[in-house]
Amino acid sequence: MRVIPAIDLIDGSPVRLSEGDYSRKTSYGLDALDTARAFEDGGLEYLHLVDLDAAAGRGDNLRVLETIASRTGLIVDFGGGVRTKSALLEAFNAGADKVNIGSKAAKDPEEVISWGREWPGRIILSSDVRGESVAVSGWMETTDISIIPFVSRFAEEGIRDVVVTDIAHDGMLSGPSFALYEKLLASVADLNLIASGGVSSMDDLKALYDMGADGVIVGKAYYEGRITIAEMKEASCWRKE
Repeated sequence: MRVIPAIDLIDGSPVRLSEGDYSRKTSYGLDALDTARAFEDGGLEYLHLVDLDAAAGRGDNLRVLETIASRTGLIVDFGGGVRTKSALLEAFNAGADKVNIGSKAAKDPEEVISWGREWPGRIILSSDVRGESVAVSGWMETTDISIIPFVSRFAEEGIRDVVVTDIAHDGMLSGPSFALYEKLLASVADLNLIASGGVSSMDDLKALYDMGADGVIVGKAYYEGRITIAEMKEASCWRKE
């Protein structure tokens, strides 16, 4: 299973939000590059890097992406505010191995599907949900788009890596949205589900692994000392018999 530590950025520094609320921000006084290097030094391969400033339309953290991509060997998936082809190219040029597309996928699915064809394997569908409805614009707008047909459409078109974040669980350390993930895995064929939001313990990682999640993003649980880098490395070595 891919265990993917997260760095969410505001003004270049790692933070965590609770339920996607920018007013409920926790800063940890950490340096983004030092944090990424700690993950790499601990044997982890992946990094989920989120630009919360770009997601909210108030600047970007591309320089941090460039620094991490050039000074570590981590496989970086980058997201936040990528809503145009030029922004996508900027992310790739800054060193992103893969790019998460959220709001743009909800508002212009055909163009995002075309990006998936142009850059096969490098586009991740980022689906943030309230209940089972897709949320966009940095989680500030809830649409009437239902998550299962939304994810199904992209999977059918070859975009099978999907990060699904239940906003009500994100940053709350209350456990992942297991029922939603089980429903998605049962409903969508050939889905590479990456669970995000609510992870609080190794038990959560094991439950996601057992249900068939391809990956899991670990954020606040790491920063709050609930899950260590060594434990993330252990979980990343789990393999199906």
